[in-house]
Amino acid sequence: MKNLVVLSGAGMSAESGISTFRDAGGLWDKYPVEQVATPEGYARNPELVINFYNERRKQLLDVKPNAGHIGLAELEKDFNVTVVTQNVDNLHERAGSKRVIHLHGELTKVCSSRDPYNPHYIKELKPDEYEVKLGDKAGDGTQLRPFIVWFGESVPEIETAVDYVEKADIFVIIGTSMNVYPAAGLLNYVPRDAEVYLIDPKPVDVHSMRQIHVIQKGASEGVQELRSLLKP
Repeated sequence: MKNLVVLSGAGMSAESGISTFRDAGGLWDKYPVEQVATPEGYARNPELVINFYNERRKQLLDVKPNAGHIGLAELEKDFNVTVVTQNVDNLHERAGSKRVIHLHGELTKVCSSRDPYNPHYIKELKPDEYEVKLGDKAGDGTQLRPFIVWFGESVPEIETAVDYVEKADIFVIIGTSMNVYPAAGLLNYVPRDAEVYLIDPKPVDVHSMRQIHVIQKGASEGVQELRSLLKP
């Protein structure tokens, strides 16, 4: 079976109704990034940050995976699929994808404020626990914080992602501007002889000399077209 690696960004989940961050009217318009997505913002006003992610978590209860998510999961019948996502939602998992690497953390998890990557203190929240409060403690006695990689923090999962990308026979980019590093740098690790596809309704500059098959459609239609192109 060929190895198929997908890099997905906000455009992957947009059709499910999850607000993208960077587009006009996106979440950053309502909250400056410095307030809700940096360690400094969290240190300054933990309650605001905790509530911001509570609201985003509740949004997951109202959205469903779209046909793009489901189509990627169905590709597992014919390929070894690894999804590397910049998204913090759980829609890839809910669609049935078995191997998902979250570069920017996961909305449904919380962790220690002091030691965010200590697996002993990372907790998966059930839907009835999506409301985290100031005063809720991790196992080490610190405030439970969102398990999200904030601006200025390192991206530990990038190493895992690189390992899979280096073995890709097919690399697919869906719904990401390719401006967010380190994720945008993953294209540099794709083997020379791998096929590369890009699915996005808008033109994307991937800053690359390599041959890229562009499918200028949204995630659902684009994945459908990809599947027909890849049919064994």
